[in-house]
Amino acid sequence: MTAAVKSATLCDNARSSSPAKLSGGCKVTSRQDTPLEGVPGEVETRSRSFLPAESQESFHLRGRLPPPAAVRLGSCSRAIRGKMPGMGNSLRAAALLAFVVLSVLVTLLISSVQQFGARISHFSTAPSGDDEELASLREELIHQLNERRKEIIPLLSPGVGDDDENGLLGESFSQRDSTLDYSLWNEITVGSRKAHLDEMGCDSLADMQAVEILGSGYTKLVVKVNLAGESEPVALKLVNEQGIDMGKCVEDFKDPRGCRELVSFKLRKEMVLLQRLQHPNVIKLKGHCAGGPGGREGEAERVTVILEQGSPLQMIQLLQSPWEDRFRVCLDLVRLLHFLSQSPLGSVALLDFQPRQFVTVSGSLKLTDLDDASAEETTCHTDADCTLQFPHRNFTLPCSARGVCEWLNEKRNIYNAYRYFFTYLLPHQAPPGLTHLVDRIMNATGELKADINQTLEAFEHILHLYKSGLHLENLPPSIIRGMGTSGNVEYRCWPSYSQQGCVLSVHSAREAAYICNSHSQCNSFTLTGQKTWTVPQLPLSSRHGKSPVV
Repeated sequence: MTAAVKSATLCDNARSSSPAKLSGGCKVTSRQDTPLEGVPGEVETRSRSFLPAESQESFHLRGRLPPPAAVRLGSCSRAIRGKMPGMGNSLRAAALLAFVVLSVLVTLLISSVQQFGARISHFSTAPSGDDEELASLREELIHQLNERRKEIIPLLSPGVGDDDENGLLGESFSQRDSTLDYSLWNEITVGSRKAHLDEMGCDSLADMQAVEILGSGYTKLVVKVNLAGESEPVALKLVNEQGIDMGKCVEDFKDPRGCRELVSFKLRKEMVLLQRLQHPNVIKLKGHCAGGPGGREGEAERVTVILEQGSPLQMIQLLQSPWEDRFRVCLDLVRLLHFLSQSPLGSVALLDFQPRQFVTVSGSLKLTDLDDASAEETTCHTDADCTLQFPHRNFTLPCSARGVCEWLNEKRNIYNAYRYFFTYLLPHQAPPGLTHLVDRIMNATGELKADINQTLEAFEHILHLYKSGLHLENLPPSIIRGMGTSGNVEYRCWPSYSQQGCVLSVHSAREAAYICNSHSQCNSFTLTGQKTWTVPQLPLSSRHGKSPVV
């Protein structure tokens, strides 16, 4: 406290370990139950003598400084009584000392009260400044929340994909609200109820068992869990409390709960998109929960999305798989992009187009991350405003009479599919009878010369030829060396369905013979009864022995 500072000022050194010898006075010892702040325990302080020079004796102020009424002079009186000569002078000196000490302590007390009052005044005004800052931050946070809400509102409108047939493009949000799907909006904001009877809700998470973390990013955490009463595990998406987005928000706004709500808007947006964009190649939304397990009140900012469980797409592993499986991934992707080009929301672009945004479920490719999907059209005045920029290529698209770039979202998706998927998966090890068709697809998508309808048609044509075996019509004749016999030694080939031998997919014994003849190690092959996703007539054959399995 301030009194301690004053004491130090008056006493030179308030932490002296031994009493200082002054020129006169008497020794005064005092104690007080409540120490002054800043004076640790019992300390000795020394002060200049306030007595006349002729009657000064050594004195000490020992211990905790008392209030004026608590000053004890008993020891001094006894000392005075012990001195017979100059008793009157000693009594006057003692009285003067008491008066001086009383005056000093009163001064200290008044000064302490004044400075303590000043400090109270400072603390009473300081929070007002902090409150103003917090109020400003809260206002900005609310603004950010409203901006996120505006991103979701267009996705709730049933006419969002139309041009202006419903008269919505020029209307304000308040006018547009009348057309919104408020049942869905209430579900994603309140959310503990089930949107449909077959969906999972907060109650489904009550007895969940976490299995593993599937992934984490700036915003979200994905966890594989087992739910009570469910035979298959599911994937839960929730806000990553340790993520970069959450950390930066808390640093900026000092409001963890508000930040959790802000960051969770990506999950809310994704829930709306999963509701609107239902397709075999989009991950299935199994349910959601706003709040903790059981839908605890007061935790509405906690959002959990329940999805079907998929396996992350492993490109390195996919590169080592047979061409038939790689073609299937590309075909699924093209079917998805065809749907997105004419979805209920209009033409949807995947702004974060990466293999990590996809998973496989029972061999089928599925888009699992939709929070960066956008159905917005790019406005333009000239064709120069409609430039698609990629690391190594740029494309300029026409600006329509409506003032929007034509096919921009669709073309963006096609070229990303070409550079992330087709380039690595499609050409290598393609069947000889299909290579010219694959090359056409590569040229058309790499130069953006084909739209998504033409691209899908080309893929479906290849699938038809492959499943029917028509691509084998021009296959050169091959000598069948023989069927597999016991005792043959298996050998490995690449790509293969088995790491222990050479297992390939064929349409017929004729194709199996052709492949066996092309392998120098192959002496014979064995046809099996297994089938692949294309379900050919003689689907999976195996070559044994020094023979691969075809």
